[in-house]
Amino acid sequence: MTDGDRPRLAGLRGEPDVYRAAEDSHLLAKAAAARIESDDLVLDLGTGSGYVGRKVAEACSARVVASDLNPHACRQAHNAGLAAVRTDMVSAFRDDSFDWVLFNPPYLPTPEDREWGDWMEQALSGGEDGRAVVNPFLASVRRVLAPGGRALLLVSSLTGLDAVRNMARNEGLMTAEAAEEQFPSERLVVLELTPTGT
Repeated sequence: MTDGDRPRLAGLRGEPDVYRAAEDSHLLAKAAAARIESDDLVLDLGTGSGYVGRKVAEACSARVVASDLNPHACRQAHNAGLAAVRTDMVSAFRDDSFDWVLFNPPYLPTPEDREWGDWMEQALSGGEDGRAVVNPFLASVRRVLAPGGRALLLVSSLTGLDAVRNMARNEGLMTAEAAEEQFPSERLVVLELTPTGT
C-alpha cells in the first residue's frame, strides 16, 4: 500500500485534524489546576483542542495563552475562548514571559516508516524514541519562563522517563513528579520542571 492509498490517521480516529483530550490531557490539567494561581500567566503549548488551557482558566481564573503549530487546533482553542497563537514551540514568545508553561507533547515512539504525515499524526508521534518533540521543548522552555516560573510536562514511560530527566538536567531544569497514572501498557507522569539557580 502506498502513502497515497493510506487513509488519513485523523479520519481513522474520527477527528478532523485536532487531538481530542484523553487521559493524558486530564492528568495534566488536574496537576496544573492544583498549582496555578489567579495572577499567573500560563502558556498551554501544543494546545490541541484547548482542553488543558480552558480547564486551567476555569479552575484558577488564570490568564492563559494557547499555542499550536496546527492551524485547526488554534482555531478550536480560539473558539473555546482562549487567546491562540500559531507558532512552533516557544519561538513566538519573548524571554521571561510565562509563570507556567504546560505541555502535553506528541510522545508515542513511531518508526519513520509508520509516520502518517497529517496533523493528527503530528499530534501523536514522538519519532523513533518518543522524544523528537520533548527534547526541543526542554532545550527552549527555560527562555520563556519568568523569574520563579515553572513548567509541567506530560511524559510516558514509553518515552523513557530517565532519558527525559537527564535531558532536563542538562538543560538546567530540575524535575519532580507532580502527578502520575498507571495504565496496563504505560505509566503517564507529569514532570514539574524548575530552572536551577532560582
